Amino acid sequence: MSRFDDLLAEGAAVPTEGWDFSWFAGRASEQRPSWGYARLLAGRLAAAGAALDLQTGGGEVLAEALAAIPAAPSTLAATEAWPPNVEIARRTLAPFGATVAEADVLDDLPFPPAAFDLVVGRHPVAVRFDEVRRVLRPGGSYLAQHVGAGSVRELTEFMMGPNPESAHPVPGRFTAFAGAAPTAATAAAEAAGLEVVDVRQEALRMEFFDVAAVVVFLRKVIWTVPGFTVEAYRDRLAELHDFVERHGPFVAHAQRFLLAARATETIE
Repeated sequence: MSRFDDLLAEGAAVPTEGWDFSWFAGRASEQRPSWGYARLLAGRLAAAGAALDLQTGGGEVLAEALAAIPAAPSTLAATEAWPPNVEIARRTLAPFGATVAEADVLDDLPFPPAAFDLVVGRHPVAVRFDEVRRVLRPGGSYLAQHVGAGSVRELTEFMMGPNPESAHPVPGRFTAFAGAAPTAATAAAEAAGLEVVDVRQEALRMEFFDVAAVVVFLRKVIWTVPGFTVEAYRDRLAELHDFVERHGPFVAHAQRFLLAARATETIE
């Protein structure tokens, strides 16, 4: 087999369950936002009595933050849509006393009203802000790091051709499929009765050092190239492989924004 074929086979064989990106060490890199989501999350969790993590993946990010504080909130829950991740998250978060509910990203949240004083999320695919407001106690807070519009656009366009932005928020209900603009997310949160208190956004450099890293990324972050398979995109992958071999890493930019909000004292 050629080096290209070896790299394709390697990338296709890497498990993609969970939200652990440690495999990419030495194969790809991504600049981190200056606000430090994990640090902010740990601080919020340390002060919370009841917290909910939306779309937790395998629970890795939440677990990292919980490990950095003296004690977990007395009530701790998470949601996840993909069944293999649900089981991983339950194992990962069991030491912290968390419950993990299987729920689609646009489902009603399976919790009673005013159950939490903190709702968080890292890269949620979509957010039902009406449901966030419903499960937050008056004065409770929401903190999430979102994927911004045009994230990794360079890779998407290399694989698929020019791809205009397509964020379609439903005001007061949810932000669109991963890639919503901060303005759309802010409008949806405010329409649901949340007071937005902080919005920050940054573009962050990403580098892919070989085509196997690209394959794993596209299999794991599925909205980058919807419907991606190695077979369907073999020609484009071969061109990308040739580019990296000749010129060095393929560079793209991740778009991230931080959104912090609080629940108004009463629901309108």
